[in-house]
Amino acid sequence: MTILHDPTELTVTEAAQRGVARLVADAEQGTDLVVTRRHEPVAVVVGVRRLAELEAAAADLHDLALVLARHVTDGGNRTPLDEVIAAFGHTRESLAALPEED
Repeated sequence: MTILHDPTELTVTEAAQRGVARLVADAEQGTDLVVTRRHEPVAVVVGVRRLAELEAAAADLHDLALVLARHVTDGGNRTPLDEVIAAFGHTRESLAALPEED
């Protein structure tokens, strides 16, 4: 798993022997733990700071995917805002006159 920083692998049995308190302490110290069953990863224990890093990276990748998709599909055509408003049967003035919702 390349997204984790030098993960330590341990079996479910080894994780149970370490106990929750030690697993949490290791994660707090920055150790990424991969728990395996029959040599297959089944769980990961990471600290909250590392989780925040992973969530930020996922959000950045999502944004990058949107930018790339827009770039690839952009034909250069733009529709002026007034045309869009008119397509819905309004003008800027009629929209400004609408009552505000709470």
